[in-house]
Amino acid sequence: MRASAFVYPWDVVGDPAAARRIADLGVEQVTLASAYHSTRALTPRHPRHRVVAARHSAVYHPVDPARWEGLRLRPYAQDWVAGEDPYGEAAAALADAGLEVHSWVILAHNTRLGGEHPDLTVRNAYGDRYPWAPCIAREEVRAYAAALAAEAAVRPGARGVELESCGWYGLGHLSAHDKTGGVRLDGAGQYLMSLCFCPECEAGYAAHGADPERLRRAVAGALEPLWRGERGEGGEREKAAGGREQEWEEVGKLLGQELAEAAAGWRDQVASAFQTQVVTAVRKAAEARRTEGFRVLLHADPAPHRCGANVGVDPAGVLALADGVVLPCTGDGAEREAVLAPFGPHRTPSTVLAANLTVVGGMGGRPAELAEDAAHARELGADELRLYHAGLASDADLAAVRAALSRLD
Repeated sequence: MRASAFVYPWDVVGDPAAARRIADLGVEQVTLASAYHSTRALTPRHPRHRVVAARHSAVYHPVDPARWEGLRLRPYAQDWVAGEDPYGEAAAALADAGLEVHSWVILAHNTRLGGEHPDLTVRNAYGDRYPWAPCIAREEVRAYAAALAAEAAVRPGARGVELESCGWYGLGHLSAHDKTGGVRLDGAGQYLMSLCFCPECEAGYAAHGADPERLRRAVAGALEPLWRGERGEGGEREKAAGGREQEWEEVGKLLGQELAEAAAGWRDQVASAFQTQVVTAVRKAAEARRTEGFRVLLHADPAPHRCGANVGVDPAGVLALADGVVLPCTGDGAEREAVLAPFGPHRTPSTVLAANLTVVGGMGGRPAELAEDAAHARELGADELRLYHAGLASDADLAAVRAALSRLD
């Protein structure tokens, strides 16, 4: 199986040994961040630092001023990695080590953008704004994301791109000193707390036959038992195969089927249009650079109602649009099957189904079981691997990755 490791520019810039160390893992490719959200990251082997604080969402390459002239929304520059083009510097070093470089672009997840432009963010049923979640129903957000994707994806030397959060973002968000776990939300609760009630979305619900105020009241009423601790005792999203269907069935029971389907109709329409606009912009940019064979993959989940980094998609629709998907497969065998199986009937000979496996033991990964997990994912239809994350993993984790990849044919 072809394997790719996720990498940040700061893992490579300033560390002459990094590119060769990554290549020696046995991967053929790297997925290198070119536009990324805020984070705080350990760098266990870097000769100059041990912690990088990326304070806000930023791009790691020079921007084209003409592309952004006169626009209210534009990419933010960074100052925590040296150089004007840390992506380009890292990409060149990785390519010199024999690795194929693909860009990694984050779209509808940008806390600084949302903080500076709260009118463009998701607003829940209670009126709370989510600054980390720009609302993709807003035309200005869609235009910004398409322009960002086109510029950040098709960098010199890049052979493809992986688009994360290319769809609806919602409540779920790992932020500093997060205190949202006091009431555990099941999958249905996460969805209800992620429904947007900005003016654009309210009009969209109405166009799909749902009075937005009635929907708002239904959402608040359905959530009330959670706040009292009377529902959702299990807490986490179901892990068993079929859990995604159970989540959606629960939403239908809580809201009533008519309201649930109207809300889903609007959100599915918006997500599909957003993804089409972004992917079209990326392909146009690749054609302009004459980058033949440029691959566009989406980080995805086969349940359309899901939000977040791995956006909910319609498997048939997304595989007709993109070259493939990157799917979260670190869970148990039943979860891997639930994620991979829905895409099988819609793939073509050129479709990429990449199984994303966490290999950082301290983040819940299973580096010691990588060979077994990868083999199981391949049995379920995966033809490539994504390893999260070469820069964050310990030396012991990386040793386990090297051993596992050497056992895969």
